[in-house]
Amino acid sequence: MTRAPDPTPAALPSTATDAAMSRATPFHKILIANRGEIALRIIRSARALGYRTVAVFSSADAGARHVREADQAVCIGEALPAQSYLRIDAIIAAARLSGADAVHPGYGFLAENEDFAQACRDAGLVFIGPSPQAILAMGNKAGAKRLMSQAGVPCIPGYQGEDQSEAVLTAEAARIGYPVMIKATAGGGGRGMRLVTEAAAFADALRSARSEAQSAFGDPEVILERAITQPRHIEIQVFADRHGHAIHLGERDCSVQRRHQKLIEEAPSPAVSPALRERMGACAVAAALAIGYEGAGTLEFLLDAQGEFFFMEMNTRLQVEHPVTEAITGLDLVEWQLRVAAGEPLPLAQEEVRFQGHAIEVRLCAEDADLGFMPQSGTMHAWRPAPALRIEHALQAGSAIPPFYDSMIAKVIAHGQTREEARRRLMTGLQDTVALGLTTNQRFLGACLAHPVFAAGGATTGFIGEQSATLLAIDPAARARAQAIAAVLLQETGPHRWQGGQARRLAHTLAVLQRLSVNGEPLDARLTPLGPHRFEVRIGERSFAVRVDELTADHIRFDCDGLLESAHYHRDGDHLWMHYQGLPCQVRDRSHQAPVRRIDVASDGRLRASMNGRVVEVLVAVGEQVSASQPMVTLEAMKMEHVHGAPMAGTVIAIHVSAGDQVGAAQIVAEIQAAAPPA
Repeated sequence: MTRAPDPTPAALPSTATDAAMSRATPFHKILIANRGEIALRIIRSARALGYRTVAVFSSADAGARHVREADQAVCIGEALPAQSYLRIDAIIAAARLSGADAVHPGYGFLAENEDFAQACRDAGLVFIGPSPQAILAMGNKAGAKRLMSQAGVPCIPGYQGEDQSEAVLTAEAARIGYPVMIKATAGGGGRGMRLVTEAAAFADALRSARSEAQSAFGDPEVILERAITQPRHIEIQVFADRHGHAIHLGERDCSVQRRHQKLIEEAPSPAVSPALRERMGACAVAAALAIGYEGAGTLEFLLDAQGEFFFMEMNTRLQVEHPVTEAITGLDLVEWQLRVAAGEPLPLAQEEVRFQGHAIEVRLCAEDADLGFMPQSGTMHAWRPAPALRIEHALQAGSAIPPFYDSMIAKVIAHGQTREEARRRLMTGLQDTVALGLTTNQRFLGACLAHPVFAAGGATTGFIGEQSATLLAIDPAARARAQAIAAVLLQETGPHRWQGGQARRLAHTLAVLQRLSVNGEPLDARLTPLGPHRFEVRIGERSFAVRVDELTADHIRFDCDGLLESAHYHRDGDHLWMHYQGLPCQVRDRSHQAPVRRIDVASDGRLRASMNGRVVEVLVAVGEQVSASQPMVTLEAMKMEHVHGAPMAGTVIAIHVSAGDQVGAAQIVAEIQAAAPPA
């Protein structure tokens, strides 16, 4: 166990503050200032230690599981985070109302908000996390990099200056050299971050990053960093107590990312040797001690191809991916947070920490990978997590997935004696997990885990971008097979299902033509009855022989071309959702509807919202001339901004939204009159 050095005015709190912190701070009831699976995770550990718990919720989460499973719950506002979960005054009031004497901020934005930590202390509440001073020191990327440089921790070359003028930032980007990374100083999670590869794109990227940072963190300030090509994203888990002890719990590899947000995390990293782990761990512990840190924290580094690492930032909280660390150490890190907050010393010294096996976690998100990972909202009609894995979630059949919060809906974790065992278990368990009702990244995650580069431990932060074509591809034979099963399911569960009997003699003359929409694409399927619950299914040039052996309200067992298999499904009227061999199918039966004339929505001059969300900014005015793809409206959904470009060149003739408006998917937000062709 490492002890802190002698305090200095620049590093540690004052003697009076330090003395106050050294006293025990017992508490009995914990208010959890977060939602969903985060709140449920904290409730589980808190109850194991004998604490009562209080949940807070927005109007959109009134029926959520974390609200029901806590001992008490308090509504703190409307659906948008700024009107509920980010309202410090409402959370403090909820603690007073419920009699809570401690607050756990979860692992969201409030966990890294020094004002919230100070407000809890001022209200006489134990804040389960670091001091406001430590959060302030490390929560700002620019200030943190200056502190770490002074402490001798290697940092990425860049610009962290106070002058935030566009001219200065543009000049600094040129000095650093492209490619350059723009990062919001006040937050994380990929928000307010942009990779810029050429000078011509810098101004637009800067505006977008600042807008997203302002929306997410209330602070548009950014830093610039030299973009390191093909790096690994490695983070070190640290823990410190108020008695001057600090240790690390090894590293996590978080390199598989999209939009600078993590999708797959594992521990240990396949790229980190014991010697490198010792070096990085020593740096992380030194950083925690340098600021008098208390509780759980994560230091994030980039590891280049030569084995050199560079400090990026410190997250002054527990991370979403902490379960992989728990899996290989056998520790409950939330329990450690509660013990440290109560004034107890760390349960283990550094030399007592043991690592066993390998763990991998994937983030199941409500998003469409085929549409650039566009966030999705809706209803989870069927949810059956694989029983063999650890799955952190707050879902149930009928759960609403609103557009106001993060797109992550579950974490799926597997542990094995080896990396390959953990990977294999995770692939199987992910495929066995049933999530029906809205589009998720489930199939994409499975493709990532199965990819040879990931299997060999070679994935860097460029993995998804480099391998996107392969990761998004679906085997045509598997797709057609899934479509055939879906067509049979629609026939067997619908009002016009074929009953056999007299029809048996007419089997080859009673073909049923289905006009379907499968995952948004039109499809025709012809079903010819061959006997009771037996069909020949023809889709295009492919033909399948399908026999239904067992059919329940949500499960089908069938023989398709001699292979006996099963699938889960959910049907609601003309809509069918099916989970088969990791291939999700969303099917709509249009057989009894009039044919819909297809139009080219890109040429009708109407700009439509690509998802449910909130209008952040309208970038054009009525009467303005725009070019094709020119940014017109910025929407925010599930904490990410999405710029919507003009569908064609022309004149803006109507704008139907304003900043702050909520819009639905496919809603028309603006209209353009096409430019007249040249004479």
